[in-house]
Amino acid sequence: MGGTRFIGVYLTRLLVNQGHEVVLFNRGNKPAPIAGVQEIHGDRTNPADITEKLKGESFDAIFDNNGRELSDTQPLVEAFHGKVEHFVYMSSAGVYLKSDQMPHIEGDAVDPKSRHKGKHETETYLAHHDVPFTSIRPTYIYGPQNYNDLEAWFFDRIVRDRPIPIPGHGQHFTQFGHVDDLAHAMSLLLGNPKAIGQIYNVSGERFVTFDGLAKACIVAAGKSPDDFKLVHYDPKKFDFGKRKAFPMRTQHFFASIQKAKADLHWEPKYDLLSGLKDSFQHDYLATGRDKAEIDFSVDDEILAAI
Repeated sequence: MGGTRFIGVYLTRLLVNQGHEVVLFNRGNKPAPIAGVQEIHGDRTNPADITEKLKGESFDAIFDNNGRELSDTQPLVEAFHGKVEHFVYMSSAGVYLKSDQMPHIEGDAVDPKSRHKGKHETETYLAHHDVPFTSIRPTYIYGPQNYNDLEAWFFDRIVRDRPIPIPGHGQHFTQFGHVDDLAHAMSLLLGNPKAIGQIYNVSGERFVTFDGLAKACIVAAGKSPDDFKLVHYDPKKFDFGKRKAFPMRTQHFFASIQKAKADLHWEPKYDLLSGLKDSFQHDYLATGRDKAEIDFSVDDEILAAI
């Protein structure tokens, strides 16, 4: 589920290369990542499609990459209850309650008001309905084909030699995990009985401050941090409405990946700089975004006020 976009693209390619037979369930709006992969076209938001289009199908494992609410995943679970050996659910480290003690570890308190609360509700449902599940909680995912403006937000300003507005003091710690490393960890769940019924944080090895992330993006783009101005501002003094001034939450946000490393015998391949270079060369420049028109009106509002 969700095999033709970002995480699903990397996971599909990896599983096929490992010799697995992969079937994608999608609406057919995007091409399959690898030619010849079997596709079943349907809309997961329509429970009838799950029931009718997957009737009679049999799978050893299901990867649910794009279920956001319990209502997305429940029909799938009901259709294959007792018929699948492993159900892998893509959750988010965004479910954790903000804490004074970091990094987040599996078992930490969950925020009932989180915008990802639907994912935690799904995890709870899986755990209480006798489903052989594993849940993955990534932090910020980056890498080529990222559809969220994350590293690209920084690159937009860097290639145009603009100041980089950063909320707060710039010393909030955050964490990026490369999508290829995430897919690799997901593939290692298959055939691993230790992973059944478990939740794993999956991300990069190290944490980085907002200022440090901006500098790493500058270096990844082949420039010097000495040539750029990082502008710190108080976001509470501005009313941006629905406009997004910064791509990350203004708080410490990072999680321990030790459990995944131990149980899955997994190690991230990318450090932050090599991952950002991968994004810049093979996505940002390759798609021509460096020449696109970008709206910097929010930046200009911040810079004018300061």
